[in-house]
Amino acid sequence: MKRVAQSIVAFIISIFGANAGKVIGIFLISLLPVIELRGSIPVGYYQGLPWYTNMITSIIGNLLPVPFILLFVVKVFEFMKKRNIMVGFIEKIEKRAMSRSDSIANKEFIGLMLFVAIPLPGTGAWTGALIAALLQFNRKKSFMYICIGVLIAASLVTLGVYGVIGSFI
Repeated sequence: MKRVAQSIVAFIISIFGANAGKVIGIFLISLLPVIELRGSIPVGYYQGLPWYTNMITSIIGNLLPVPFILLFVVKVFEFMKKRNIMVGFIEKIEKRAMSRSDSIANKEFIGLMLFVAIPLPGTGAWTGALIAALLQFNRKKSFMYICIGVLIAASLVTLGVYGVIGSFI
């Protein structure tokens, strides 16, 4: 296992060179719920990463948890509720996600894509995947539309940070 980890780190360093640590940091930030790529892209900008490296790393990190959420979140929630584990927290998450699902439920996949694409806190891939799972949308279609939404959000945030903010600095 240690050799695998060392090989991965060596591969990342060979591709990104001096920026390897920054890329790993951006990747980890983009994995976080709520923050996602809306937070990782501005951080990458301020660390001096090229826009394309920052955007691609953020997209990959943001999309990585989505299949797991779509496949397992409902079952994990049910398991935890049956065993009385963090029931209040789970119900709060479900209630919050479902309160945001009205705009998605009527338009289904286009609504899901637009919800994920809006670069605001509380919208994004994590919440979109949770809503799709709770509403029992088709997983493959949901993943595709979430991917499109993430690409749109990444483009908007990158343009905003590198274009608008970059022109003032």
